[in-house]
Amino acid sequence: MNEPRGVEPEAATHPVDQTLPPARLIGAGLQHVAAMYAGVVAPPLVVGIGVGLSTADIAFLMSASLFASGIATLLQTLGFWKIGARLPFVNGVSFAGVAPMLAIAKAQSPEDALPVIYGAVMVAGVFGFLLAPWFCKLVRFFPPIVTGTVITLIGVSLLPVAFNWAQGGNRKAADYGSLTNIGLAVASLLITVVLRRFLRGFLKQLSILLGLVAGTLISLPLGVADFSGVTDADLIGFPTPFHFGAPQFAAAAIVSMCIVMLVVMTESTADVLALGEIVERPADEKTLAAALRADGLGTAISPFFNGFAASAFAQNVGLVAITRIRSRFVVAAAGGILILLGLCPMLASLVALIPQPVLGGVGITLFGTIAASGVQTLTKASLERGDNVLIVAISLGAGIIPMAAPEFYHAFPESMRIILDSGISAGCVVAVLLNLAFNHLGRTPEPVPSEAAPQPVH
Repeated sequence: MNEPRGVEPEAATHPVDQTLPPARLIGAGLQHVAAMYAGVVAPPLVVGIGVGLSTADIAFLMSASLFASGIATLLQTLGFWKIGARLPFVNGVSFAGVAPMLAIAKAQSPEDALPVIYGAVMVAGVFGFLLAPWFCKLVRFFPPIVTGTVITLIGVSLLPVAFNWAQGGNRKAADYGSLTNIGLAVASLLITVVLRRFLRGFLKQLSILLGLVAGTLISLPLGVADFSGVTDADLIGFPTPFHFGAPQFAAAAIVSMCIVMLVVMTESTADVLALGEIVERPADEKTLAAALRADGLGTAISPFFNGFAASAFAQNVGLVAITRIRSRFVVAAAGGILILLGLCPMLASLVALIPQPVLGGVGITLFGTIAASGVQTLTKASLERGDNVLIVAISLGAGIIPMAAPEFYHAFPESMRIILDSGISAGCVVAVLLNLAFNHLGRTPEPVPSEAAPQPVH
């Protein structure tokens, strides 16, 4: 029966806003947690060691970061008022702040290091929250030529992380790069590919999680999995607010972390735009502002629970791309799981059982998928125009420098290295500036040698 004239049929619910049955919701949420767990606990581990914390305090710091990441993820996925992108977006501890926080710690006495860091992170979060409405206006400077380049760089820059995990994760370990570690990574990757090829339905969408489980089971007889963390962990533990002391506010530390916040916002902008393309809900200025507010608020709240700056996790963008599970409520479930892990150190240590080589093998799939998504976006960028090819070429080159030559910028000031040493940020800035130079600022686009010229890039 036809709809009456003038009455629009009820729009179907967008996949982003669809809910899943509880079993699928939790299973897919666990998959997200498994994919990003190592990324969340790595920054507090490095900072904890850097400031000379005990093993127990480092474990506390890691649980606190899981708890704070869960809160930030809920802010981003569920949102309220004008806060939160309401996309399947995982927020976790940003690695961009690790080097500046270690530099801050070196300038302080051991007992003041974390309080000064936390004070700077809180101010940086407020700074990012207030700046969001203006920063989001940059979205018009992120056409496909820019977003495609940056998305590709996100994937390419994460691949070395997967390769490091595949070798064992710890370069100082005796078995780093051993045949056992690399063989375990390859086995996990192959199992994931086979599962993806032959499974059907929801099990196919869980191929990443199943690959992680299978790889972990294979590692048990090889002695790669470490159970000591499970036996030593407490069953219940709440991240006591200001466990390491009340925050202190030092001007130099605040400036440093505000610069980090700008880097975090730049990377989050790229991730939001990438995720919007993947879930077929392109991020507009309003969505981007809401996402950046969630980053800022999550960062400002995090130090209360002994966490650090919060930002988008690119590896989970790849997981959405490969599984095609686009529901934001799945990622909200992952946020809830992160909170539970933060409240239950023993449960958190179970997730930590997944060996680094297993994560590395599966990570190649995740991160490579992000790069492939970037290439797919670049197909919309009128690459038949020589100017646009030049933009992509130079931007990719600038973004790959920190990976190919890590000491390239060693003589530059520390404030510049914060941006230049991040391939994503450096490539993003170069792509935006080149796009302005070639496709804005009064330049007339060169004619396209075809019958139907594509629309100019804006």
